[in-house]
Amino acid sequence: MDTRRPLRTLAIALGTAGLLISGCSNGSSTTSASSSAQTASASPVPAALKKFYSQRLSWRDCGVTGFQCSTMKAPLDYAKPDGAEIKLAVSRKKATGPGKKIGSLLVNPGGPGGSAIGYLQGYAAIGYPAQVRARYDMVAIDPRGVARSEPVECLTGSQMDAYTQVDQTPDDAVEVTKLSGAYKKFASGCEQRSGEVLPHVSTVETARDMDILRALLGDDQLHYVGASYGTFLGATYAELFPARAGRLVLDGAMDPSLPSVEMNRDQTAGFETAFQSFAADCVKKADCPLGTTSAADAATQLKKLFSDLDAKPIATGESRKLGESLATTGVIAAMYDEEAWPQLREALTAAEAGDGSGLLSLADSYYEREPNGTYANLMYANAAVNCLDLPPAFKTSKAVTQALPTFEKASPVFGKGFAWASLNCAYWPVRATGTPHRIKAEGAAPIVVVGTTRDPATPYKWAKSLAGQLSSGTLLTYQGDGHTAYGRGSDCIDTAINTYLLEGTPPSDGKKCS
Repeated sequence: MDTRRPLRTLAIALGTAGLLISGCSNGSSTTSASSSAQTASASPVPAALKKFYSQRLSWRDCGVTGFQCSTMKAPLDYAKPDGAEIKLAVSRKKATGPGKKIGSLLVNPGGPGGSAIGYLQGYAAIGYPAQVRARYDMVAIDPRGVARSEPVECLTGSQMDAYTQVDQTPDDAVEVTKLSGAYKKFASGCEQRSGEVLPHVSTVETARDMDILRALLGDDQLHYVGASYGTFLGATYAELFPARAGRLVLDGAMDPSLPSVEMNRDQTAGFETAFQSFAADCVKKADCPLGTTSAADAATQLKKLFSDLDAKPIATGESRKLGESLATTGVIAAMYDEEAWPQLREALTAAEAGDGSGLLSLADSYYEREPNGTYANLMYANAAVNCLDLPPAFKTSKAVTQALPTFEKASPVFGKGFAWASLNCAYWPVRATGTPHRIKAEGAAPIVVVGTTRDPATPYKWAKSLAGQLSSGTLLTYQGDGHTAYGRGSDCIDTAINTYLLEGTPPSDGKKCS
């Protein structure tokens, strides 16, 4: 479990991933977009980067009907553009028509570490509203270090199995040492297997890659829908290239001004909010395995289950047993989407009866573990990007111990585990290059920021904060459960986003939907 990973896995999110926005007319938006486009067109490309901006994409069949794929080159280190290069995978599905083509629409599902190409081919380019797909080429680039783009690798499958089972709520010095050792082994594995790319997978570098792709696609401006971590990526792009920022939808927003410890503590509270919503719904149902009295009673019973599993893991039908860590991850996975709540009730009922297979399945979906024991590189890239983007939340186990009360106050259910999970970057082999800061992106066209009031992974207050930081930010609120809002059943949200994407008109700031 990594509490700094804001986005649900594709296994859970596919088909419901957040997307775009809409709105009431803002009389200045058309003029702003036009003037920004002129500025973008006039902005010179640094001479050292011209070879990257002038390369040609050679499109080929992907083996997936309707999609084309290509490979793009970028500097491994933008400070040394004449040095080593990195190859980045790109995919697209061309606009279907009718209607005049607007341009390309880049999508990113978040993570960090989620495959944008997997998201494009598995959902966005076939599941986004038909009117959007008609007028945009749907495009994705796997960020550097992710999936098809020279992926970060850290552990073998069996090593990752062991890592996911380490007790993340240590009760004594021996267990603290074991947990710290697991983080050190993880970091060491990343350095040994991916040492060359590891210093160059920051969000800033990925945003710069996106600008090269924008130019190669022939677009004056970047149109973009980013979910969860993808909102930080989109905001970073707008900060670096405000004149080239087109229609940006940032759904399930992150707050770039927060240091790691505050981000992790806020996320802890977010999962507590989501659990309370699940518990309140659960206790009304006859099949609730956590009692039928109150959400508080449900929390008490879940904590007891975790404690019991800590003392004695249960069978799952395979060699791995279900202990507290995997069980907690399974519960967390289901918090991303209320449609997973029935599955979670069944899994908890089975666990109470000594069968851990249901919660293990949820945990495996979170970690993107395949039945054959292999893992996608999601969690490796997640740590690599997070640990590069911000200094570690904690540098020592003593610092975690001192902060425990504030985390447990934020979530009596998850607080202890989330606090210890925040130690994961303490032993990272590459020093962080990013710092927390406010993003204004002055000069950018209107940017739509979407927040969900009971979002577990990206708390609603983050969306309010980001919308307030951006000089052209507009806040769109979904009053409900789950992570992100676009494409999750709210006609109000979807209409607002579709209108923005198709007409360039953002919703009125502060618009609320349910």
